[in-house]
Amino acid sequence: MEMKKFLTANWQDLVITNYEVEPLLLAEFVPKGTVLDFHNGKCYASLVAFMFLDTRVLQMPIPFHTNFEEVNLRFYVKRETENEIKRGVVFVKEIVPRRAISLLARTFYGEPYETWQMNHTKAKGELAYFWSKASCQNSVAVEIGENLGVPKENSHGEFITEHYWGYTKRGENRTDEYKVEHPKWELFEVSYAEIDVDFGFTYGKKFDFLSETKPHSIFMAKGSPIAVYKGAKLLI
Repeated sequence: MEMKKFLTANWQDLVITNYEVEPLLLAEFVPKGTVLDFHNGKCYASLVAFMFLDTRVLQMPIPFHTNFEEVNLRFYVKRETENEIKRGVVFVKEIVPRRAISLLARTFYGEPYETWQMNHTKAKGELAYFWSKASCQNSVAVEIGENLGVPKENSHGEFITEHYWGYTKRGENRTDEYKVEHPKWELFEVSYAEIDVDFGFTYGKKFDFLSETKPHSIFMAKGSPIAVYKGAKLLI
């Protein structure tokens, strides 16, 4: 049976900040039927800020909701079936500036979306994202360096960018799965970065230590058109 595209868009100007974390930190978020995915024995969580452009749901644009920022905190899992190993991501929280987008994502995918005030700036060689709520003011700003090209097979960059499934924990005994489709992305070196994020306020006290943790890596991806397919409940 052919899967239907639920959402299409362009994901552009992705700033991807990666932290090595202890697997136990993420245990409560791992959906049933999946396990944590590691690269060279290390477990990662990533803060990803990017632009959603030309967004369409079932091929139809939503007025005033086609172009907007998103920032998410995610980690990496895999699900083994008889025929393949599906590598995917799980979101701790996704933040957007439009209430309708949050409602849509929570309703159809059960994803942990919240609505915050958001903005971004882009100049030659510089890119920054801002998101705020109440007294919390978060920002990520980078200077973009040389084009590193498409990451090599089995590299850290490939691991971070090439997980093409999404998994959602809808309860202790329910997991939803959906496919995300996009070509391989070129990565760019980040020559300088300022990460000013209150992880504790934004993502919960257990993530507070990340505010003072040096990232394992930071890079920027130019991005591409993407498609998110209609999700399905896993029979586990």
